[in-house]
This record gives sequence, structure tokens and C-alpha cells, in this order.
Amino acid sequence: MLDILSFAWLHDAVSWLLVPALALLLLACAVALVEAGIAVGERFHGLKRLGVSGDAERVHLLARRRLERADLLARIPPMLGLMATIIPLGPGLAALGRGDPAQLASAVTVAFDATVLGLVAGIGGLVIGKLRRRWYEETLEAMETPA
Repeated sequence: MLDILSFAWLHDAVSWLLVPALALLLLACAVALVEAGIAVGERFHGLKRLGVSGDAERVHLLARRRLERADLLARIPPMLGLMATIIPLGPGLAALGRGDPAQLASAVTVAFDATVLGLVAGIGGLVIGKLRRRWYEETLEAMETPA
């Protein structure tokens, strides 16, 4: 039978992932704010200039790049949030088994905060992506329609 202690290395390896996951979540929230600012600038200035330029290929290329960024922002932070939610719960539950509810409370707090960060960044990416898709489609339609 396998001894549980033989998998202690696995627990240690996974525990090292918590700090990078939380750092990436904070970075994703910052990127979501930057992308929101870029999207506002696009909406009120950039897309009008692109539409006037008449270069549909450039609009397609720019749309593809910006939509890919928004799609990644919508998908990756929620996964990181889930990862950073689950990682501290293992030690927290083990602490509860040892009779240390304070460590469990700390682990649950980190877990919930990570979930919120992942969802905030993901929601930002989703909203930005949906709006950009519509804005670029409208710009391309206006370029194709004769004046």
C-alpha cells in the first residue's frame, strides 16, 4: 500500500504554485484595467480613424490581435483563480484536522480572495472582448458599405 508521506513532495511542489498564481492574478487585474482604457480609446478615437483609412486588412489584423488578448484575459484568470483557491484549502483542511481553525480561516480567506481576483479579471476580459467584437464588426461593415 502506498504511504501518504511518499507524496509529501507533491504537496510541497503544489504549494510553491500559490505565490506565482496570486502574482499572475494581480497582474491580470492590472492588464484588465489597461485593456479597458485601450478599449475606451478605441471606441471614441481609434476605430473612427481606422474606418476612415479604408484599410480593411489592417482593421482585421488589429481586431484579431486585440480580440485574442481579450479572450485570453477572459479565460486564464478564472483558471488561475480556481488554482489559487484550491491550493491553500489542502493545508487549511489539514489544520482543521489538527484542531487549528485559525489556519483554516486564513486559508479560506486567501482562497476566496483568489477566486474574486480571477473572476474580476475574467469578467473584464469578457466584457472588453464582447464590446470590441461588436465595435470592429460595425467598423468593418461601415467600410464595406458604400457611402
